[in-house]
Amino acid sequence: MYYLIKETLMETSLEECTSGQAPYVAILSAKEWEAQKDAFTMGIDLDMTMEIDTTKAEVNYDSLTGGFSIPNRTCISGQRKEFIFALDEKGVVFIDESGFAQHAVEEIIKNRKWRFPSLERFLYDFLEQVVYNDLKMLEAYESRLEKLEDDILNDNYKDVIESLNDIRGDLLDLRTHYEQMIDLGQELEENENHFFAEKNLRYFRLITGRIERYRDQILALREYSMQIRDLYQTHIDVRQNKTMTVLTVITTIFFPLSIITGWYGMNFAYMPELEYKWSYPILFGVCVLVIITGLIIAKKKKWW
Repeated sequence: MYYLIKETLMETSLEECTSGQAPYVAILSAKEWEAQKDAFTMGIDLDMTMEIDTTKAEVNYDSLTGGFSIPNRTCISGQRKEFIFALDEKGVVFIDESGFAQHAVEEIIKNRKWRFPSLERFLYDFLEQVVYNDLKMLEAYESRLEKLEDDILNDNYKDVIESLNDIRGDLLDLRTHYEQMIDLGQELEENENHFFAEKNLRYFRLITGRIERYRDQILALREYSMQIRDLYQTHIDVRQNKTMTVLTVITTIFFPLSIITGWYGMNFAYMPELEYKWSYPILFGVCVLVIITGLIIAKKKKWW
């Protein structure tokens, strides 16, 4: 698909796209790029087999190339949207089999009209589509963390650590993604090849500033997740300490009975109380009295 950047993106042909009458946007498959790359006169040979694992931009002699590796917002650890781009002062070409670039362009056509159309303004709106609705996504992560905190405070520990680890992993992936996006925005703003008008470089500063705020929010959420992990560990420690306290109190209460048991377990020949008919009831009563006394003392001293 080919578009001219006018008041909005206007679908056009390859011939009009490369005529130079307006900046252009082209979305091609790898096969289409191989067949038509000479028409764009960028003087580059993009490697279609290269692995795209980062979002980045690289400055060439007469073009700027790079790739996008965009996490799936519904499953951060899932399959990413990956594609390549190349641009110069005349326009930008996306070589994309994932469908993301086409979707972003359709959203721009639907929602944007420009008073002062330019390649820089299109790139701003395209990068905005990459992080579209991310603020709501980050708010959802914050809500999940708050729920985990409430669960811990209510002694509901089921799947807390698993959920917390999943969230921390997602936040780490998003932080890396945002840092790569910031680097890309700064590379565009650097304007080393002078493809962009100086007055329009503000668009790149704006989108970079927004992504930096998202990155900062990610850092705050990771700090919050560490606090929740510490809270979880503290509650587990308190719970274990309570268990140990109960076991210690029980051991202390029944320790005198162990002494009595050991005493009467000795095999001395002469133990006169063994012949007394009330020995057993008396010893039973003493044992009960020892237990009750121990419980009262433990209660008064608030051992449990």
